[in-house]
Amino acid sequence: MSDSQRFPVAAHALAYLAHKGAYDAAHACPSAILAASVPTNPVVIRRVTALLSKAGLIATRPGASGGSWLLRQPEEIRLDEVLKAVNGCAHLGSPPLGAKGCPIGEHIPRQVAKVLTLADQAASDSLRKITIADLLAEKSTALDGLEEPPACAEAIRAAGAVAA
Repeated sequence: MSDSQRFPVAAHALAYLAHKGAYDAAHACPSAILAASVPTNPVVIRRVTALLSKAGLIATRPGASGGSWLLRQPEEIRLDEVLKAVNGCAHLGSPPLGAKGCPIGEHIPRQVAKVLTLADQAASDSLRKITIADLLAEKSTALDGLEEPPACAEAIRAAGAVAA
């Protein structure tokens, strides 16, 4: 799974667990069910749920009767926590090493690292105001005024055409 998909898959999985009322082991949701909702491969879900579990957002139980469940209420899970759990803005990449002896090559990695830190902080600051509950709400003040990016709308339409 690409780094750029970890956050959307994680947010989707957490919202699905909340929607299904998976708050304890008795109501654990199997990775195959989560995968069907995204849709993606169960292995992708298990990789993401491992990160979410390590961050203390969910618990998991392996095996045929296994699955995942939330450790907190959806109103208490902020999206900046989810972003951090899946390694932040890692999909933006990492600074190039730069060529020794090149004035640009030796300078740019430090500058790019600063920009990546800035982007990660900006994303975290924005996402801190949004919870999993906001994603599930028909109307959420945290999401008011935000529009769906055109590329996302096209991808959703294309996925709907494929599924139909």
